[in-house]
Amino acid sequence: MRRMAEEPRTSRIQREVVQLILDRRLTAGAPLPTEAELTEALGVSRNSVREALKALQALDIVEIRHGYGTYVGRASLTPLIDGLTFRTLARHEDDPGALAEILQVREVLEVGLIRRVATTVTEAELEKLEEVVARMEAAAGTGAGKDDGGADRSFPDLDREFHEVLYASLGNDLVPQLLAAFWTVFRRVSGARGRPHDPPPGITARRHRDIVTALRARDAEGAQRAMAVHFRGIEARAAEASRGVG
Repeated sequence: MRRMAEEPRTSRIQREVVQLILDRRLTAGAPLPTEAELTEALGVSRNSVREALKALQALDIVEIRHGYGTYVGRASLTPLIDGLTFRTLARHEDDPGALAEILQVREVLEVGLIRRVATTVTEAELEKLEEVVARMEAAAGTGAGKDDGGADRSFPDLDREFHEVLYASLGNDLVPQLLAAFWTVFRRVSGARGRPHDPPPGITARRHRDIVTALRARDAEGAQRAMAVHFRGIEARAAEASRGVG
């Protein structure tokens, strides 16, 4: 009972610490007031402040550097990634909907955004996409490509790079973070379960080439169709894997 009574107070202190960060316009990496200062400012015990700060650290809102103090965190999507990974892995291993839900969210984001990309992508970005696809095509037969520095890159790494470059022209920082979050969850889960959910690399490279071709023509509908086909291929492979096929 005592613990239940403390929870609302901890939540209130969390909100007050967040509000303090906002009111003072503190940015990532900026130091927060000391525990003693927060205790006095909020009128609560030091233990209550510590509990609230630990909870905020789990959300990446604050960063506790032992021996140095507490700082404003990056507010990254790491907590979302960890939560979604656990949520998906907690589903029964034979549940075909576990990974399908992650794919569906990615598909909605990417198929919806690609129309805007067709109107905003620059020639330099198209050239970069062409380079990545060329490396994907080369890697399709060997399992590895070369980055600009000559280092080996796995095919999934090149695939991820393509999607990161693809949405750069939108100038929206949240888009690549969200896409990377869902990408990471998908890879973690499929890796943990040891299932090959991707189509053959050659087919994947060709589908990415189709996307670039449509973008070069400024064909928004064509780019959208090509992206939808790309995701249908991944979803079909995932469905086969869930049934033990392939």
